[in-house]
Amino acid sequence: MENAKLSFNGREYEFPVIVGTEEEIGIDMQSLRAKTKAIAFDPGYGNTGACESAITYIDGDAGILRYRGYPIEQIAALATFPEVAYLLINGQLPVLEQLREFEREIRYHTLIHEDMKKALDAYPSTAHPMAILAAMVISLASYYHEDDSPETINLNIIRLLAKLPTIAAFSYKHSVGQPYVYPRNDLSYTQNFLNMMFCLPTMDYVVPDVLGRALNLLLILHADHEQNCSTSTVRMVGSSRAGLFASIGAGICALWGPLHGGANQEVIEMLEMIRDDGGNYRKYVDMAKDKNSDFRLMGFGHRVYRNFDPRAQILKKSADEVLQALGVNDPLLDIAKNLEEIALRDEYFIERKLYPNVDFYSGIIYRAMGIPTNMFTVMFAIGRLPGWIAQWKEMRADKHTRIARPRQIYTGERERQFVPIFQR
Repeated sequence: MENAKLSFNGREYEFPVIVGTEEEIGIDMQSLRAKTKAIAFDPGYGNTGACESAITYIDGDAGILRYRGYPIEQIAALATFPEVAYLLINGQLPVLEQLREFEREIRYHTLIHEDMKKALDAYPSTAHPMAILAAMVISLASYYHEDDSPETINLNIIRLLAKLPTIAAFSYKHSVGQPYVYPRNDLSYTQNFLNMMFCLPTMDYVVPDVLGRALNLLLILHADHEQNCSTSTVRMVGSSRAGLFASIGAGICALWGPLHGGANQEVIEMLEMIRDDGGNYRKYVDMAKDKNSDFRLMGFGHRVYRNFDPRAQILKKSADEVLQALGVNDPLLDIAKNLEEIALRDEYFIERKLYPNVDFYSGIIYRAMGIPTNMFTVMFAIGRLPGWIAQWKEMRADKHTRIARPRQIYTGERERQFVPIFQR
C-alpha cells in the first residue's frame, strides 16, 4: 500500500501506512511534528491508534467482537472465565492440564493478608466499594515484591486474579456490617465469589447453578474490549514502568466513572426514577425522542457498535433465563422489559441503531441476582481484570513502547509580565 500524503503549508509530506490482520488501516504519524511542526488534534483519541495489539478485535459496524481471534459468541457459549483469562493473558487456549494448574494456582492465592482486613475495617461502612477496591489493589504492592522477571510478574498476575474477588466480596460484607466469609478452594471461581458475597455463618448456602452460569457469562463478556478508557489508562500508567498493582489500580479508578463502568448502575437508577414517577415508561421514551429534552435513555446505543452490541444479544437470553429461574417479581425489571420491547420495535431507535447494550442487560441481571447497585462497577472490574493484565503485559513486552505523553494546543494567555502584589 502506498504511503499517505499530507499537503500542508505548500509542502507535501508522506507517512507510512499500517495494515492490521483484519485490514484495519492506520497512518503512522509518529514523525508528524518533526516534519511539519504541527500535531494531530483528536480530543478523546477517537481516531488515534496509540498501540498495536494482538488481544481483542472489534468491528463496530458489523457487531463483531473476538478475543485472540475467537468469536465472542463461541467463547460465551463454551468457555469458563478462568479459561478466557488464560487465553487473554497467554495468547492461546489452555489444554486441560494447563487449565487445571492455572485454576489450582488461583485457588492457592485467594486469601488476603490479615493486615489488609485491618485496613479495610478502617473504612466507614458507607465507603463506596470501588474506592476500597482501588485502594486495596494498589496496597498489594506493599505486601508483594515487584520486578521485571517473568516469574515475579506471572506470580503477581495469579495473585491479582485470585485476590480481587476476595477484596470485592469483603468490601461488600464491610458495607452491610456482616462478617467476612473466607474463600473456599473446593468451589469454582464464580461459585467462590458468590459464596463469599451471600453466605452467612448461620446458614448453609449453596450457589444456585443459574447464578453461577450467569456470573460466568457476565465476566467473560466484560473480559476485554480493546482500547477503552480504563484499558488505555492501564497502558498509559504502565508506560512509565509503573508496576502491575499500580497500573491495575489506575484502571479501576478510570472504570469508576459513570460514562464507563458505572453505566449499568445508571441504567438501574434511571429505572428507579421512572418507577418513582409512577412507572410511565412511555413518557420517558417520548422525552428521549424529543430533541428539546436533555433526557436520554441509559443502556441504549454504544460508542463503538453501530450495530447491535454482540454481548447484549448474548446477555438478553441469559437475562430471560435468570429472571424465569429465580421467579423475580420486580417493578424495575418490568419497566426494563417494556423499554426493551419499545427500543427493538420503534423506528426512531432502529434508524439510529439505539439497541439495548451490554450495560442495560448486565444491570438487570445483577439486580436479579441480589447484587446491590453500588457493586455493579466492582463486578465489571472483576470481569475486566484479565484484559487489563493482558494489555499491561503486552505493553511491557513491546520494546517500542514509549512513555505516554499526549500533546496539546495551548489556548491560554500570551507572555505577560508578573506584577508584585503590592503594585497590583
